[in-house]
Amino acid sequence: MRHITEHSSTKRRFHVLKQNKRMANVNQYTLDSIDLDILRALQEDARLTTRQLAAKVHRSPTPVFERVRRLETQGFIRHYAAVLDADKLGQGFMVICHVKLRIINRDIASTFVEYVRGLAEVSECYHVSGSFDYILKVRAASMAQYRDFLLNKLGAIDSVGTIESAFVMTEIKNDPTLPI
Repeated sequence: MRHITEHSSTKRRFHVLKQNKRMANVNQYTLDSIDLDILRALQEDARLTTRQLAAKVHRSPTPVFERVRRLETQGFIRHYAAVLDADKLGQGFMVICHVKLRIINRDIASTFVEYVRGLAEVSECYHVSGSFDYILKVRAASMAQYRDFLLNKLGAIDSVGTIESAFVMTEIKNDPTLPI
């Protein structure tokens, strides 16, 4: 009986190790220097054609095209976007808004997150640890528009307990690129 128990335990441990190894292989991708060069070039200018990108990384277009598609499929490239000038578009008033919910559980957090995702004024939202539950980056045209947003949209959420606003006086650095 003892032999069977030890064998089962060993077999179970092996199965768990095998599952963990499989999971690591699924979630782990290897990027070579060419992939990194492609990602750097696209961060600098996402409008490059495949031919231009290939020239920039010193490769031929077809393999570069295939690498870009693979990087997109694997999620390294999430989407392409143009970086707009908020001041020129009348959205230069920026507020960092700290939000603490009165109570928090899965349903309340999920409802809050879905609501915030639908607010055009919120350009970024982070669930954080510490004194507050969420940090929002809010864009508005003016203090009056932010006040309206605060009172009629963010303040209208029943679960919101505390809101603390920090008004950005000068944007020192706003760089969406990753250091790769």
